[in-house]
Amino acid sequence: MSPVTGPEGTRAARRAGSRPDAAAELGQTVYDVARDLRRDVAEVRLPLPVDGAAEAEASRDRLLAQLDEHLLPRLKELSSPAVVVVAGSTGAGKSTLYNSLLGEEISEAGVLRPTTREPVLAFNPADVDVIAEGPVTRLSRVVHHPGVPRGTALLDAPDLDSFLQQNRSTAQQLLEAADLWLFVTTAARYGDALPWQALERATERGAAVAMVLNRVPKETLTTVRGDLLQRLRDHGMTDVPLFVVPDVGPHEGLLDPVVVAPVRRWLSMLAGPDRSRAVIVRTLKGALGALPAWVTSLADAVETQGEAAAVLRRTVEHELPGAEKLARDAVAAGVVAGASVEARWRELSGTARVDRVKVKGDRARSTRRAGRARGAALEGLREEVTGAATRTLVASGARVEERLRAVLVGRGAPPGGAAVAPDAAARAAAREESVPATVRAWDERADAVVADLLAAGDTRERAEAAAKAFDRRGLGTLLLAAAAGSDDAARLLERVLGAAADEPTAVLREDLADRAAAVVQAEVQAVLDRLAAPDLTDDAASGLRVRLAELRRMT
Repeated sequence: MSPVTGPEGTRAARRAGSRPDAAAELGQTVYDVARDLRRDVAEVRLPLPVDGAAEAEASRDRLLAQLDEHLLPRLKELSSPAVVVVAGSTGAGKSTLYNSLLGEEISEAGVLRPTTREPVLAFNPADVDVIAEGPVTRLSRVVHHPGVPRGTALLDAPDLDSFLQQNRSTAQQLLEAADLWLFVTTAARYGDALPWQALERATERGAAVAMVLNRVPKETLTTVRGDLLQRLRDHGMTDVPLFVVPDVGPHEGLLDPVVVAPVRRWLSMLAGPDRSRAVIVRTLKGALGALPAWVTSLADAVETQGEAAAVLRRTVEHELPGAEKLARDAVAAGVVAGASVEARWRELSGTARVDRVKVKGDRARSTRRAGRARGAALEGLREEVTGAATRTLVASGARVEERLRAVLVGRGAPPGGAAVAPDAAARAAAREESVPATVRAWDERADAVVADLLAAGDTRERAEAAAKAFDRRGLGTLLLAAAAGSDDAARLLERVLGAAADEPTAVLREDLADRAAAVVQAEVQAVLDRLAAPDLTDDAASGLRVRLAELRRMT
């Protein structure tokens, strides 16, 4: 097996001919580690808008671009020519320099801006068997040109500051994919921010860099060159080759070969399999050496997300006990049976006379026919009670939702709370779906409670008499109304059942209180579920930390 792991590494070593040791310099499992790192980085999500999250997301995207555009393709194809990208800002003369180096008008150059509309990749025809398909070849017009030294590929990129977004994006992609940057600036613009931002980016990713100072007036050549060299030293770029191209005045076409001869000689020094591979390996080592700090920063950002999520989780959980108690206390206080239930009771009392049942001894006296009539009349009360219970539970959930939003978004809220705060419309829809179902279950529980009451030996006869007077379902309705807080229903049950009414009423009241607490819990749980995302767990950065350890062993 090749030193670069897998069958692709074997093919790369074969193409490298007599020098497979270039791949060996990068270690046995570099490609696999970089591929695994790419997978883990792509899975990173930073959902909480805490300090540094936006910057970390941008860093993640750049790291992915570096892996996709350069490291992985290059590790896979070490024998492919070293890609030298000619880059710079608008009007720096990149395309003119590019064409002059080749001795032919290959890339369009002129006074119109943006000049470089299409990237051009030129390589020696003798390298056709080893040129690797990848981001550079897909984005560029590829030409075979004998003016390109063997073992190198010369790429003319769009302007970094083009007013066309597509050009700027393409230029950045091509820079990420290159093995060496030949950055072109001018005597008038070398102090601009753009050249130094681009050079810092190259340094950050460990790329090899050379610089061309173009259009330098002869009378200021020494001064400008000295100033630029000092700037390079100040930026820690003392080893960056610097080529100075004097200002030749207005011209069209190619520059005089003498003017570009130093750059051409430098490119020739890179030519050949051994030398170009050295450039590739050096750039790869630089890029790999830059990865640990990059990955560390990203892993730290992921862990910051987890720490922020833990604070938010505690904040939300802190609200649960008080909210549950408030919901239970409301049911216990009888607030469910409000004005609507009282109004319906008065109506039934006046029309159906449901509360005028005769009681002889301790038992209700009624015919089954009269009992069925009372039971039918009580259906309206049952609807009113279940409707009131539904409204109460919905209101309990809404109060909790509002409270959670206040603690997550309001003054003094923990960082990132806005990202997990309840969505009012979504939570309202969820309550409208779930609460009626839980109240129906409470309603059905009443019928089961009546069945238990009728089955109890010590209360059976009295309960059977009450069921005869109101029908079994009507008796359940009275228990529901009493559990909801209707004093009228409670007094009627005491007349017909005595103390036997207490336990079933308490059971139904406690059941409703449990359901109110469950509605509250659902509101809290909805937020906790969002905080339970894999990206916010304590070990969310563990995969990155593993890759980091692997990288450090190799760099």
